[in-house]
Amino acid sequence: MIYLVYNPLANSGKGAETKDAALAHLSKIYEGVEVKVLDAISTEIGDLLKELKKDDKVVILGGDGTLMRFANKVYGKNLPCPFYLYRAGTGNDFLRDVEKEVKDDMVELNKYLKNLPVIEVNDKSYVYLNGIGYGIDGFVCEIADKMRAEGKTNINYASLSVKNLLHGYKCPSAKITIDGKSKKYKKVWLASTMNGRFYGGGMIPVPDQDRLSDKVSLFVFHDSGKLKTLFTFPKLFKGTHVNKKKIIDIMVGKDVTVEFSRPCALQIDGETVLNVSKYHVYKK
Repeated sequence: MIYLVYNPLANSGKGAETKDAALAHLSKIYEGVEVKVLDAISTEIGDLLKELKKDDKVVILGGDGTLMRFANKVYGKNLPCPFYLYRAGTGNDFLRDVEKEVKDDMVELNKYLKNLPVIEVNDKSYVYLNGIGYGIDGFVCEIADKMRAEGKTNINYASLSVKNLLHGYKCPSAKITIDGKSKKYKKVWLASTMNGRFYGGGMIPVPDQDRLSDKVSLFVFHDSGKLKTLFTFPKLFKGTHVNKKKIIDIMVGKDVTVEFSRPCALQIDGETVLNVSKYHVYKK
């Protein structure tokens, strides 16, 4: 049997429409195999895992946020059959990172749900797959969440970033510690800890990061004026920003702590956490 688990809130609220298209696609690929549709919001994952047999397949329909929430439900548990992600989100940074493995708009997840980094923030812990955006990225996600709550759907994160880079975001100072070694920065635009290469709908802050390694990459965009930052920002979508050694630091390690001088919003695979002064990430 194939279990299709969909998030009705994914793809900017068009999850139900995407579900119908995915159901038709799966029925065509696996002709004659029964497909059972489950709502990701109401489905109890523990009960589903008990029901599964090794010949079954579970297809998760959604984007990075849906995948992150699912990963936190199953992390550390035995997965009795293959699990897949079906392309259906808006950002799709995970799928960008594993594009070579995508077949029929799906990629098998099982190996990517192991050895995930853990973030401890505001007295809670989460695992994540792509990355943490702390700084202007989290600030923009906070604004986008407010716009979405007002009923707006045409939200362009890149244009919001540029607008608030010029007018709105004020850089905090930061203390960053990686594997026991600390460094202070006077002015920080971004301090992101990455498990994959992509986040923010296509930005490539750490082009050399391997999500299957035992380390994360810390990306710090720091100590540059607004105009220099504005000219450098588009390079994040090509990966060419790494040449800007005076304002870009990329470090690799297993244990990362970032402390900002004032509370800021933070995003974890697109999910916003407010009023964050400090976060800690580790990968075993």
